[in-house]
Amino acid sequence: MKTRGASIAACLTIGTLFLTACGSGGDSDAGGDSGPITLKFQSLSDQPAAIAATESIVSDWNEANPDVQVEIVPAGWDGIYDKLITQFNGGAAPDIIHYEAASIVPFAADGYLADLTEHMSDEFRSDVPEGILDAVTVDGKIIAYPTELQSYMVFANKTLLDAAGVTIPTGETMTWDEMRAIAQATTTDGTYGLGWGLKSPTAAYMALAPGFGGTFFEGSGADATLTVGEGEMAVPELVDAMAYQDKSILPVTLSQTGSETLATFYAGQVAMTIQGSFQAANIATDAPEGFDWIVLPPLEGSEGAEQAANPQTLSVNIDSEHVEESAEFIEFFTQTENLAALNEADALIPATTSAQEALAAKLGTENGWDVILSSGQHLVSAPYLFVDAYAQWKDTVATPAYQRFLAQEIDADGVATELTTGWEEITK
Repeated sequence: MKTRGASIAACLTIGTLFLTACGSGGDSDAGGDSGPITLKFQSLSDQPAAIAATESIVSDWNEANPDVQVEIVPAGWDGIYDKLITQFNGGAAPDIIHYEAASIVPFAADGYLADLTEHMSDEFRSDVPEGILDAVTVDGKIIAYPTELQSYMVFANKTLLDAAGVTIPTGETMTWDEMRAIAQATTTDGTYGLGWGLKSPTAAYMALAPGFGGTFFEGSGADATLTVGEGEMAVPELVDAMAYQDKSILPVTLSQTGSETLATFYAGQVAMTIQGSFQAANIATDAPEGFDWIVLPPLEGSEGAEQAANPQTLSVNIDSEHVEESAEFIEFFTQTENLAALNEADALIPATTSAQEALAAKLGTENGWDVILSSGQHLVSAPYLFVDAYAQWKDTVATPAYQRFLAQEIDADGVATELTTGWEEITK
């Protein structure tokens, strides 16, 4: 675990640049006894509306708390992992850290984050679905407040569905079989039923596996083990069947990003597309005038409609001189009205039930928000969040293997073998 003394020593070895950073970030109370406490809040919000929402929340806090002022330190998602490593090693990490569960857990395991268990209010704790709270709990300690989430949703061109005479699902969930049947029915005359940007398929496959009972990993840290069985292979095999048996997936989309696939959706080349739920905001803004689109119910597999949750998070630097005040600010930041405003701006799903309900009441059925928000109740903890070698396995083993499977260079048994043997080589 890093200590304040160790952090200062690290700063001294890095040089003048970091001495400046340590002087401003390491001692949050820049004014000493003569002025208010200043907390550094490193925010990754990069969309104009989300930046404005964050600034508004901070402004409200600062107005109500003259003795504890929060200063936003803007940062971007690109390269933030390496930046945080440098900041922690240099003793220059901010007091309050915005990130995501999948990437912040290793920092918690290495002792860089404060235990927020005693600081989190019972009200907030009871407002967060269990699976989402599990995603920010490491060794029994809550190391972050969850704030925003996404799910994978099916967006549909209603005009094409109506033309095909299909029955549009209206229940709380939609089975994969129903979605597959709609894709088959709307594949005609040069139009494909589905476009799915699977250039980097691992994230989607991992997120959707719980609907079929797939977990991939058991255990945590360096002791985690990998299993690739029916539940883990269900979604990749469904994609293979739709692409090569039904021929209902537009082939080019399998090597595209989700954003690239949206162009084919707007052009009427595909009747449906599976995307991160946040794309609702982009579709509402970018779709051609008169484009009639809807959001279909969350996909349900053999074990339910569960998806793995990887929430955005707010954590506190364990070396902050003001852990308690930082936690109090996060409590304020995650109040119902604040989370609702932030997630509306980011087109994401609030981590608390009350904020989901508030947003649903405000937005109603606009742009499929009611359906998207309902998917938030199906989010569960993701075992991969707590696995030390996951990131390396994902990038060097899983993604290349899934890509070869999508290109029919290997079969289902082949991809399962590559996933397993690759994991064994990494962890031996």
